[in-house]
Amino acid sequence: MIERPAFTIGIEEEYLVVDRETRDLVKSPPQAMWTSLHDVLGSQVTTEFLKAQIEVGTKVCANVAEAREDLTRLRRDISSVVKEYGAAIIASSTHPFANWAMQETTEAPRYRSLAADYQQVARQLVICGMHVHVGIEDPHLRIDLMNQVRYMLPHLLALSTSSPFWDGKLTGLLAYRLVIFRNLPRTGIPQEFDSWGEYERTVDILVEAGLIEDASKLWWDIRPSSRYPTLEMRVADVCTRLEDALTVAALYQSLLAMLYRLRRQNQRWRTYTPLLISENIWRAQRYGTEGSLVDFGKGTLVPFADLVEEFIEILAIDAVELGTRDELRHARTIVAEGTSATRQIAVYENARDEGAGEREALEAVVDHLIDDTMYGL
Repeated sequence: MIERPAFTIGIEEEYLVVDRETRDLVKSPPQAMWTSLHDVLGSQVTTEFLKAQIEVGTKVCANVAEAREDLTRLRRDISSVVKEYGAAIIASSTHPFANWAMQETTEAPRYRSLAADYQQVARQLVICGMHVHVGIEDPHLRIDLMNQVRYMLPHLLALSTSSPFWDGKLTGLLAYRLVIFRNLPRTGIPQEFDSWGEYERTVDILVEAGLIEDASKLWWDIRPSSRYPTLEMRVADVCTRLEDALTVAALYQSLLAMLYRLRRQNQRWRTYTPLLISENIWRAQRYGTEGSLVDFGKGTLVPFADLVEEFIEILAIDAVELGTRDELRHARTIVAEGTSATRQIAVYENARDEGAGEREALEAVVDHLIDDTMYGL
């Protein structure tokens, strides 16, 4: 039997930088701001594809409690630094009204290459996400658990939705970010791999053909990290509220622990094709926690609220062991009160009902996001 993984956790978040006066994106933040960010946060803060984006990553954390402490500090420190330059951060996967065509690409070889290769597809990437790494040292186990946990990715997406707007319009979706991201190649739900060896052979074919430099160019919704001995979940929108982010991270960590526990009992979660899982991804994008997902075992649609209750029950043992009972129970609050996407829509509609113009209502959403990003911190 494979030794129990460490199940360490690391969280990466991407933020948009907005001008506090215009509420639009800061297309080209001053270098002094970046110098200050690096002075305060060191290697935990990095540039992203667009100059208007900031990426942060927690340290390798033994548990979610440590991740909470680190991510709280990161959000506070970044907010304090950018405020000195008349800016703010918003943890939202899209900006309510920013024009993607007006944004500037970060001047780094990796990003210049991306822009040259993917042209307008890359220029439209005014989107942010949250990636959660969970430590699983054995590569064979990593692939086995990836095959199984793919089924739960729509549930994680539904709890995280924060991208209802695009280019100044309500899209009718709660997670529009994936619509933009799916234009890139090698995205979506990965196939089921029979072994770590099959996965390596697949990567080697792509590398040897000159299509990618390495496995970091596989932008699937979940993947074995190319840098760390982790399984990296990438399907989620960035959560505006920290508490919601920690719930998504804790749920993902608990799901992996549960699947390992089943494996030790010679059991496993039934796997399904990317086609079927993608149906639930679409439903999560469109309806979020307010809708229903297909239970493929039963062959029926089940209200998302009921699925959350099932997960809380199924994961009870693992949540106690990992110390994440409170975070998992917070999923009920997300269902009851809504995600960032539903709050953004409510702010916009309330502003319009009170007589605000279109741009004024969208600016009200940005103001809300600035406050909501620091909610409870």
